[in-house]
Amino acid sequence: MAKLKTAYFCQNCGTQYPQWMGQCKNCGEWNTLVEEVVEKTTSHKTPPFSKSKQHVINIIEVETSEEPRIKTPSEELNRVLGGGIVLGSVTLIGGEPGIGKSTLLLQLALKMKKKIFYVSGEESASQIKMRADRLTDIQNPNCFLFTETSLEKILHEAKKLEPDFIIIDSIQTLQSQLIESSPGTVSQIRECSNEIIKYAKENSVPVFLVGHITKDGQIAGPKVLEHMVDVVLNFDGDRNHLFRLLRANKNRFGSTSEIGIYEMISQGLKEIKNPSEILITKKFEELSGNSIAVTLEGNRPMLLEIQALVSTAVYGTPQRSCTGFDSKRLNMLLAVLEKRAGFQLGSKDVFLNITGGIKTDDPALDLAVIASVLSSNEDIAISEHFCFAGEIGLSGEIRPVAQIEQRITEAEKLGYEKIFVSNLNKIPKRKFGIIIEEVSKIEDFHERLF
Repeated sequence: MAKLKTAYFCQNCGTQYPQWMGQCKNCGEWNTLVEEVVEKTTSHKTPPFSKSKQHVINIIEVETSEEPRIKTPSEELNRVLGGGIVLGSVTLIGGEPGIGKSTLLLQLALKMKKKIFYVSGEESASQIKMRADRLTDIQNPNCFLFTETSLEKILHEAKKLEPDFIIIDSIQTLQSQLIESSPGTVSQIRECSNEIIKYAKENSVPVFLVGHITKDGQIAGPKVLEHMVDVVLNFDGDRNHLFRLLRANKNRFGSTSEIGIYEMISQGLKEIKNPSEILITKKFEELSGNSIAVTLEGNRPMLLEIQALVSTAVYGTPQRSCTGFDSKRLNMLLAVLEKRAGFQLGSKDVFLNITGGIKTDDPALDLAVIASVLSSNEDIAISEHFCFAGEIGLSGEIRPVAQIEQRITEAEKLGYEKIFVSNLNKIPKRKFGIIIEEVSKIEDFHERLF
């Protein structure tokens, strides 16, 4: 007979308690403990990852080899994953509802020339087929659908089918017969993830898992889920804009600083090869408050348009509003402008926006933000042929930024005539087709700009 054990799990962090408590001692959240009946059998034994006996080995004697990767039809996805999908890897992709997680993976399943096992616990086969017909004209004859939530049935069908690639949408809908609790609970997610990871490692089959997120933007379920998988991808974007950003929060096989950019259209997700040309709007007349920042996402340089509006505060307390930029960072930059450069901005409203719905935390945006604010404050337009890359320090100095040569080359390629950078940057001696304006202080920058 199986031994029944009742335990209480925190639905926020996954901590287990022997009895109910009002507050979780680990994460501090209230009323998150849920009783779950866990059934553990002695007869059920899962096979180990490797059948060969392991022994202690000196690190010098370990032989390394390059992990074989599967190239996907999406170059943006390959870039974020570090060159392709590693055999036996488990990738977790999370994002808000309706952002395009299922669309991205369905496009992948239809375009890859591999045997795909697509498992869905949220949609019927007819719904998936309707979406597939809308997305692309390409039909993959080796794409097999299975609408099931039982983990044991999914693994049984996978062993019979022997696919090259598995997609599960989503991990929160799966349910194991070994756990007597509803799908989506901490114990169910932990058990199902364990079995799927064991299958992936034993059979060298890459698996993609779709994960729901909480209202805080974190992937729902126990935090240990993100530790168990090999890659954690975050698919985000603004519902009111067409652009979607794919970032890697964790990657055991590559960098986590790369970014993939997609555009949501009626036929699905379209890759953006050159985001700089799309994110910068073509203006028919020069207006104050607009500037161009040369940012860097991973190894990809990208130009963004910064818009600022400075106006007299109607009410007693001036407003500070940001879209796509850190509001605390903006407050710091305004304080530096007022303290170090003498600009009276304490009684004025300041609104800042990064066009296209893009969010970035590159410190090289500081100089472009300062330029936009000063341009709007003095109502003087900045030439559309100027761009900026520099970090602002608390003493008003303009600090150097990383990989300046790539930023200058990208601005030159897009036809800009002048770029403002820090005079501390180690700029290569080779000749550029763009004027490089080196500045050191905000006062010096203001004089040269206007």
